[in-house]
Amino acid sequence: MAETLALTAERRDRAGKGAARAARREDKVPAVIYGDKKEPTLIKVGSRDVTKLWNTGTLMSTLLDLDVEGDTTRVIARDVQLDPVRDWVIHVDFLRLGKGAKINVMIPVNFINEEASPGIDKDKGVLNVVRHEVELLCPASNLPDEITIDLTGKEIGDSIHISEVTLPEGAKPTITDRDFTIATIAAPTIAPIEDEAPEEPDAPEVENGGDADDADSSDD
Repeated sequence: MAETLALTAERRDRAGKGAARAARREDKVPAVIYGDKKEPTLIKVGSRDVTKLWNTGTLMSTLLDLDVEGDTTRVIARDVQLDPVRDWVIHVDFLRLGKGAKINVMIPVNFINEEASPGIDKDKGVLNVVRHEVELLCPASNLPDEITIDLTGKEIGDSIHISEVTLPEGAKPTITDRDFTIATIAAPTIAPIEDEAPEEPDAPEVENGGDADDADSSDD
């Protein structure tokens, strides 16, 4: 199950651009908590903490226990706004997760046992990954870290579909109208080696003019 991280925050008294700029001057990121049929809560979180999470690439899939001045709420980030020039996080929307909540989340795919795949190890095939992440609808209390796919016994030409994957309890793919492909084992692609024609020796250079005897001869 995915790890839940702790994050602290402070309340904001008011919304608006002026209040947001004031928060950023304090090295804080303005944010809001919404959902679970409750009123939105305006907050501000430490810029360094949010940036660190954002840079890991896991902010949008990490459960957070958000401590707002002693009141802890389980949340997950649903929208992040970045500064268009400096690419810094300037606003975050957090979804409040009540009891029994389910959420859509992108889960990374991890492939194991490539050495036990005859198509890869013996026949030198190539693992062609179609989807590095899969979007699942999961219980908020049971978010997986990753989806593990075992390549044991896979041959060249084999495809791995979502129906073959063992998903965490209570989770299901958000795409339900087709059995989509996650990866295939493709034949090796080796560029043909063209035989190069041997280089012909350079022709000897011939100086202009006739024979030496002709050049030395003169009329008497």
